Amino acid sequence: MGNSKSGAVSKEILEDLKLNTKFTEIEIAQWYENFKKQCPTGRISKEEFQSIYSKFFPESDAHTYAQHVFRSFDTNDDGTLDFKEYIIALHMTSTGKTTRKLEWAFSLFDVDKNGYITKSEVTEICTAIFKLIPKDELSSLPEDENTAEKRADKLWKFFEKSDEERVAEGEFVQGVLDNDEALRLIQYQPLK
Repeated sequence: MGNSKSGAVSKEILEDLKLNTKFTEIEIAQWYENFKKQCPTGRISKEEFQSIYSKFFPESDAHTYAQHVFRSFDTNDDGTLDFKEYIIALHMTSTGKTTRKLEWAFSLFDVDKNGYITKSEVTEICTAIFKLIPKDELSSLPEDENTAEKRADKLWKFFEKSDEERVAEGEFVQGVLDNDEALRLIQYQPLK
C-alpha cells in the first residue's frame, strides 16, 4: 500500500485523502508522521486500536464498543487499519458531514455487514455504548433509556418497524436526520 517503507505518505494516498476529507496536505503529512511513530508496521491491529480507544474512556469499559468501531473502519476486512482507513475514519467521526457520519453510524450498527440493521443489532451496539457510560452518569439518564435495552427500544421506535423487521441504510440516515432525539441515542456524549 503506497510507500509504507519511506517516511512520507504516497502521492496517490495523499491525493485521495485530500479529495475525500477536509484535511490539508500538511495535516495529512503530520497525521502520517504520528501514525508511523505509533504503528511502525503501517497497520493498527484490533488490539492496538482497542488500547488506543480505551484511553479516551478511562472511567469506562470501551473494549466492546472499540471492537465495533474497528470493524466499521476496517473496510477491506483484513483485520487491520492502514493509514488511509484510519484517516478516513478520523475524518468521518470528527469533521465529516452529518450524512457521512450517519452512513458510518449505520456501518457501526450493521454488525453482520449485510446492508441492514435489526433490532438485535441496535441492542448490541446500545449495550456497547452503555459500557462507555461511567457508573456515576447512569443514574442521571431518563427512565425510558436508563438501560441498553430501553435505549434500543426507544431508538427502534423512531424507525416505525416491528421487532422482526429491518432497516436499510437510507431509512436509517433519514430517520436519524429527521429526529434529534434519535441522533442523541446512537451515540454517547460524556457529561462535561
